[in-house]
Amino acid sequence: MSRYTLGLDYGSDSVRALLVDVATGEELASHLVNYPRWAQGLYCDPSKDQFRQHPQDYIDSLVEVVNGLWSQVPAGTADKVVGMSFDTTGSTPVAINSQGTPLALTEEFAENPNAMFILWKDHTSIKEANEITAAATNNDVNYLSHMGGIYSSEWYWAKALHIFRVDSSVKAATYSWVEHCDWMTALMCGTTHPEVLKLGRCATGHKQMWNEQWGGFPPNSFFSNIDPLLDGVVDTLNATTEPSDQVAGNLTAEWAEKLGLPQGIVVGYGAFDCHMGAVAANVRPGVLTKVMGTSTCDITVTSQEQLGDTCVKGICGQVDGSVIPGMVGLEAGQSAFGDLYAWFKNLVLWPTRQLTNLSDAEQALVNKLEDSILVELSKAAAALPVTSNDVTALDWVNGRRTPDADQSVAMALTGLKMGTDAPKFFKALVEATAFGARAITERFRSEGVPIESVVVIGGISKKSDYVMQTCADVWNCPIDVLESEQSCALGAAIMAAVAAGEHVTVADAQKVMASSVCHQYLPNPERVAVYDELYANYQALASYVNGDKA
Repeated sequence: MSRYTLGLDYGSDSVRALLVDVATGEELASHLVNYPRWAQGLYCDPSKDQFRQHPQDYIDSLVEVVNGLWSQVPAGTADKVVGMSFDTTGSTPVAINSQGTPLALTEEFAENPNAMFILWKDHTSIKEANEITAAATNNDVNYLSHMGGIYSSEWYWAKALHIFRVDSSVKAATYSWVEHCDWMTALMCGTTHPEVLKLGRCATGHKQMWNEQWGGFPPNSFFSNIDPLLDGVVDTLNATTEPSDQVAGNLTAEWAEKLGLPQGIVVGYGAFDCHMGAVAANVRPGVLTKVMGTSTCDITVTSQEQLGDTCVKGICGQVDGSVIPGMVGLEAGQSAFGDLYAWFKNLVLWPTRQLTNLSDAEQALVNKLEDSILVELSKAAAALPVTSNDVTALDWVNGRRTPDADQSVAMALTGLKMGTDAPKFFKALVEATAFGARAITERFRSEGVPIESVVVIGGISKKSDYVMQTCADVWNCPIDVLESEQSCALGAAIMAAVAAGEHVTVADAQKVMASSVCHQYLPNPERVAVYDELYANYQALASYVNGDKA
């Protein structure tokens, strides 16, 4: 009898569900649901870098997205599901009360953004992140040594401290904080109460300062010395963490009924989307897996023997077992990739969005323009020559994730002339994202982590030949694009299959379930040398803007 696992992928805008045959890797059905409150722009203020998501969005969309699968497959298919796992954005934590309930799910805090999940791209806690970095750097034990040496405003502790400082009512009601990927898993298993809440290796190691070298998390004194507001929070966390191939629990009767799934099926430990995507991409030493979406997340793995005592500077952590059990997972990424293109699209289309009282024909024309503008810009940019005098831009429109996290830096351009039209401007933005990605690979290589090729997943890799070819030319290495349209959800399904005992190891599961490559981009030798010059311009601009800290 066929058996299936379910991968649930919570992205920035929507949740995706993927049903996969554990024996063949066939993707039987997928479904996508947008978060209703997020789609309305509720609880966010981009001018303040505030991005919050309501936990009810996650719950409502989960019920809808899973049940949306069953109309696509034969009756009885759901009965053959043996396991499920989650991946989410991160760091996306939420404050919970002493019963393990996110505060926004209580009547008192239902409309309070500070009581909601603080989305990964919320950068309201830059000050707090800098304080944590300073405290760790000046401590006898540097608890950031395995996290790149710099704490980010995108991460758990900075966000918790910021919310405590700006909202005393939330502080008073908070018992602990939990990451989105760990909360979804616990919700399915009925283990959200802090006394039984289990945590995965991925989020704890890369964002919460967990490391087995110091027996789990830093001591409470480290956090309380930064600010007494953090006193006691770390003591509420379970210091025993597990990789994603392990069983976190079993699906409760309540959630089995809501989702149309068998009660008691295995639920694996959750992880961040990019980590699960790397699993679907057959991540291995020497290969960088790049998840390309609104931002990017870059994952590679290596052995502890090869890494030795090296603590790679300026990345988002190196954690034993965070991606593949028995391997050290290393994470980096860019705070904006597709977001930069979306920003330019919104900039260019601003006048059309002010139009009112349009006829049906006029509205249809506006809609066509909305849908086609990036495609047309890409076509025009691809036809342009590449010269060392071209406009140069930075990709820091949403700050810098890596190398060397700094969410206070901003985007800049140089070389603008009266002859700089929209395609030339767009070309500079695409090249900026490629340059930012190159800076990451060069940091890995300089720290002794080889990167020989790149595997990309995510929407951009399938939508834009121009972007991908530019990346191949700038990076001067082959780029493989995965076949699966839902690689992160596929990685979650693979981990669920191992947790459910359908495969002994992750490697075994990958042999039959991982995605194949659908396209390869090779660098154009004629452009590689020119892009080396433009990359030098990028580095010089970055150094100038960053006060020679880049």
